[in-house]
Amino acid sequence: MANYDISQYRDMTPVEVRHHIRNGEIKIPTAGMAAGYAQANLVILPPELAADFKRFAEYNPGPCPVLEILEHGPQTHEMAADGNIITDIPEYFIYRNGKLAERCYDATPYWQEGMVGFLIGCSFSFEEALMRAGIEVRHIATGRNVPMYKTNIMTKPAGPFSGPVVCSMRPMTPADAQRAYEITAAMPHVHGAPLHIGDPAEIGIKDINHPDYGEAVEIRPGEVTVFWPCGVTPQAAVENARPPLVITHSPGHMFITDILNSELNDFLAAKKDR
Repeated sequence: MANYDISQYRDMTPVEVRHHIRNGEIKIPTAGMAAGYAQANLVILPPELAADFKRFAEYNPGPCPVLEILEHGPQTHEMAADGNIITDIPEYFIYRNGKLAERCYDATPYWQEGMVGFLIGCSFSFEEALMRAGIEVRHIATGRNVPMYKTNIMTKPAGPFSGPVVCSMRPMTPADAQRAYEITAAMPHVHGAPLHIGDPAEIGIKDINHPDYGEAVEIRPGEVTVFWPCGVTPQAAVENARPPLVITHSPGHMFITDILNSELNDFLAAKKDR
């Protein structure tokens, strides 16, 4: 298993980290980078599918909390002053007709005029709050990518988009799991409370040591597995919808925003009021 060292990027500003990503100097998962700042998942779709995907996100706010919609080019306006969603993520997935066809470090060659981008809230944001409360986040502590699993919990469909909810998992003591539930329940824009605590088989996961995305982490005696809805869920929906071309982030490789985790919920609530 990989052991990613993000120590040199932990105290950088989001602008600095995005600059290193844009220059091809960072190609690893971003958990823990630009500490304190919100990170985002990404889906970029052909324009004719944007309305259906927006409804899909609205129907499924747990796994798909939308932070920003980009309809006039890849440059961000609300989540980052100088961000670019096709250059500022360490690794991208390119889907063709619902199949993962390619991976790349710069999605510029795949961008087509009129495409619409969706930045979606990420559980990396609530991890800061967990660690501040003294709760270990195993994949960060061991330098791995967060493990993610397709479940038997189904999303509410919209247009061609449907499929299972993908969950990210963090093992904890039962006491820490209860505290983690309380902390994340107050953060609905970054997935909110866990969907499940306990036996993975109850949500359709046959082998906890073989995640569908990311990397397995150690589960110690006496710990329980805690599952949160995950922003990789749209990738499972893309597999079912089979659009001709979709660009997404590679799971664990996120867009780093200029918004502090501690301010994200208030920022989005104010945006909604406007």
